[in-house]
Amino acid sequence: MKCTKCGREAVYHARYEGKFYCHKHFNEMVESKLKQTVRKYGLIKRGDRIAVGVSGGKDSVVLLHILHKLSQKFPFEIIAITIDEGIEGYRPESVEIAKRNAKKLGIEHKIYSFKEYIGFSLDETVSIMGSFEKRERVGACSYCGVWRRWLINYAAQDLEADKLAVGHNLDDEVQMFLMNVMRGDVARLGRTGPYYEVIHEGLVPRIKPLREVPEKEIVLYAILNNIEVDFSECPYAVEAFRAEIRDWINEMEEKHPGTKYQILRSYDKMFPLLAKAYANRDLNRCKICDQPTTGEVCKACNFKLQVQSTAKERGISFRTE
Repeated sequence: MKCTKCGREAVYHARYEGKFYCHKHFNEMVESKLKQTVRKYGLIKRGDRIAVGVSGGKDSVVLLHILHKLSQKFPFEIIAITIDEGIEGYRPESVEIAKRNAKKLGIEHKIYSFKEYIGFSLDETVSIMGSFEKRERVGACSYCGVWRRWLINYAAQDLEADKLAVGHNLDDEVQMFLMNVMRGDVARLGRTGPYYEVIHEGLVPRIKPLREVPEKEIVLYAILNNIEVDFSECPYAVEAFRAEIRDWINEMEEKHPGTKYQILRSYDKMFPLLAKAYANRDLNRCKICDQPTTGEVCKACNFKLQVQSTAKERGISFRTE
């Protein structure tokens, strides 16, 4: 097939719009989606200091590369942040990939680890809290998700960032929307949209410049442009519900191209109303870590206390400072 724009050999067929793209115009199409999202919602201002969460995976690394390219024409500062959860056999290599990409682009890169800032790695947490299969603990993903959000916000504050850019793509956004609808968590939908209705003191605003880019386009962008990324999957990633939602959405997209964009458009139409209804919640300061929370103690500290207590009961020692 030939590129719809120039007639050269096509490398990609965007079925949702019926167009074919050569390498050059595919790159332009992906980058244009990011630029349009940034422009539409005013995600980045001149002179902003943008912290980019870089795990080493395809989404975050591609985000880093395209934002770096954008920063050459629209002046803003970039710093890369990697959260090292402490997962043997998985995280060390992805951390090195994140390092190499940041170095290649000449971007300052900082690593913050669970071990240093929480007191124990995710592997240690799993060891302390017992077997998920035997219902002896909360899922590793629950601890990881809460601590990652806490630590990356801390890191962005520590580095005096104005915004925190994360690599959520179109598939992530659509899955998040449907999962929260099916769980009845409408309030969360008012806090996780394309922009912030209210910016709370102590929370660095998160931006999602890749939310209009399908996952497969990010994968192809990395491959075509020889960008080193980690395609391996976290050994703790066993969330069946998300996998079921993902498979169903992909099936619908295959049968009805454009389904993912239509779902995203539906969410975006609802978001202004949801944001006004749910984003204005007053936040307290956690009495342990001083980070914003809805209660007296934040979820991150609650989890930390649970693990410390269980370790003490089982006579397991670990460094907490």
